[in-house]
Amino acid sequence: MKRRNFLQLISTGGAVLSSGAILSPTSARAQQERAALRAGKNELAADVVIAGGGMGGCAAALAALRNGLRVIMTEETDWVGGQLTQQGVPMDEHRWIEQFGATRTYREFRTAIREYYRRNYPLTEAARARWNLNPGDGSVSRVAHEPRVSLALFHDLLNPYLASKKLILLLEHKAVSADVNGDKVTALKIRSLRTGNETVLRAPYFVDATELGDLLPMTGTEFVMGAESQKETGELHAPEKGDPLNQQAFTVCFAIDYVAGTNNVGDKPRNYEFWRDYVPQLTPPWSGNLLSFTYSSPVTLKPRTLPFIDNKTSLGTSSWFRYRRIVNKENFTPGFYPGDISIINWPQNDYLPGPLVGVSEEEAAKHVEGGKELSHALLYWIQTEAPRDGGEGQGYPEVSLRGDIMGTEDGMAKYPYIREARRIKAETIVMEQQIGRDARAKFTGQPLNEVAAEKFKDSVGLGSYNIDLHPSTGGDNYIDVPSLPFQIPLGTLLPVRVTNLLPACKNIGTTHITNGCYRLHPVEWNIGESVGLLVAYALEKKEEPRAIRAKANLLSDFQNRIRAQGVETDWPKGQF
Repeated sequence: MKRRNFLQLISTGGAVLSSGAILSPTSARAQQERAALRAGKNELAADVVIAGGGMGGCAAALAALRNGLRVIMTEETDWVGGQLTQQGVPMDEHRWIEQFGATRTYREFRTAIREYYRRNYPLTEAARARWNLNPGDGSVSRVAHEPRVSLALFHDLLNPYLASKKLILLLEHKAVSADVNGDKVTALKIRSLRTGNETVLRAPYFVDATELGDLLPMTGTEFVMGAESQKETGELHAPEKGDPLNQQAFTVCFAIDYVAGTNNVGDKPRNYEFWRDYVPQLTPPWSGNLLSFTYSSPVTLKPRTLPFIDNKTSLGTSSWFRYRRIVNKENFTPGFYPGDISIINWPQNDYLPGPLVGVSEEEAAKHVEGGKELSHALLYWIQTEAPRDGGEGQGYPEVSLRGDIMGTEDGMAKYPYIREARRIKAETIVMEQQIGRDARAKFTGQPLNEVAAEKFKDSVGLGSYNIDLHPSTGGDNYIDVPSLPFQIPLGTLLPVRVTNLLPACKNIGTTHITNGCYRLHPVEWNIGESVGLLVAYALEKKEEPRAIRAKANLLSDFQNRIRAQGVETDWPKGQF
C-alpha cells in the first residue's frame, strides 16, 4: 500500500490515528480510534486527558486506568516512555531503589526489564542467575538497558486498555491551544504532526505531562521558568540575579557501539570546526574545550580526565563509554553482540547556546538542530581526533553510530533529554532549605550528620538524588550538592488558581535549584502516578484536588488510598 493511501486509511474525523510501527491499522486500537473520531466529529471525550506520553504521562495514565477511568493520552513522537525510550536516558536512581523509596509499580517495571532480558535474550548462565541483572553494567544505573525494551514493556502495560477502549493513545500529536472558562480548562486542541489535522479533546481533568510544560502558557496557568534569584527564594545556591532564560542545558543523546578492528568514520558533520574549538563561557570557568575527555568535575569544578574505554572494573565511573553502557556483550552468549553499546549523554554534548523555553518556536527549533549538530560533532571527534587511552595515537574509528537503537534515521534520539521545564506556581514550592543538606543544616542549625529534610503532612511520594544542575544557558557551571531523602508534597501538584489542570513531569512546584533532584526517573514516575490517582479520587469524591489537600479527612483518606496501591509517602525510620 502506498504511503499516501495508508495515511488516508488511518485518518478519520480530523486526526491521524496512533497505529505506529508496532500495531497495524487493522488493530483493535486503530478501529477503536476511528470509531471514536467518527462519533465525535473531530472531538473526543474522556475522564482525563493527558498531554505527553513520557514516564510521568504513562504513570498517570496507568494509575487512572486501573482505577476505572477513561483516558486519552497524546504524545509528540511515535514512542511512549519519555526519558527511557525517546530520549534514550538510562535510569538515574538513588542507592536504596531496590528496597524502598519508589512506588511499587516503578519497582515492578524495573523487575520486568530484567525478566524481559531473561525471557527474550541469550544471556550467559552467570548473567541469567544474577537477581540484580544489569544488561549493560553501566555505572550510572543498576538496570542500564536498551530503549526498545522499555518501549515494549510500556506497550505491554497499555495494550489491554487500548483493546478494551478505556484508553485512546494519539501518537505524533501535539497540543496547540486550549479553551478555558474562568479557572477551568474545558478543552484541548491537538494537531497531528503527520497530517496537520486537528481534534478537540474534552474532559473534567487535564494533565500536563509534556516535557516542557507546554499546557501552562496555553491554558493561562501561572508558571515560572529559569532561575529565581537568591532574594526571591533565600536558597543557598540560587544566583544573585534571577533570569528566566537561565536554564539547564538539554542534551540530544545518541547510541554508539565499539567493535575492534572496524572503521566507521563517515563524512565530517556540518560546523564541525566550530564545535571542536568551542569553549563554554561559564562561571566558575569550564575546564577547556567542550570536546575533550577532560571536563569540570560536577562537585569540585576542577578539571577531571576519564579514559574513553576501560574494562578493568564494573564499579564507579571508570570510563566515558562505561558510564551509560546499555549492552555489555559479556552478559550474552558469545557472538550475539559484536561489541558493547553505550548511550552518549555526557557534559560534552550538553547544549549551552540557548534554552527551549521562553523563546520563539523558530529559535527553539534552531537550538534543537544545534543540539543534534553538537552530538554529531562529538561523534566525529571521538572517531577522528580524540586521544586514545594510553597515548597510542588519536581517534576511535571502531566506534559506530547506532541509530537503530534510537529508532531514527539521523541516529539521534527522537526527542532531546530535557532537564528543566516551565514550573507551575503551586500551593507549595519546595526550596533548597527544605531538602538540601547544607542549606537545611544552615536553616535549622543542626549538624550535617543529623539533619533531615522537612516533613510534609501532605506527602504523596518520595525521592532522593543530589541536587544536580548541569551547566546552564545563563553561564553557570555545575551545581551538584547533596540533598536529603525528600517527599513530594501534594501542594507541589496544585496550581495556585486553575482547578483542573495538574502537572505530571518536571513542571511541578519546585525552584530552579530543587528541580535538580525532582527531575529524575523514579520521581517523575511517582509524580505521574500520584496525579493519576488524585484525578480518580477527585472524581469519585466529587471534590476538587485543592479541597482534598485542605480537608484533613479527605487528605488522610487519599493518602491511605495511594499507600494501598503502593505509593510510599514516608521514608523508613532508622535507615539513614
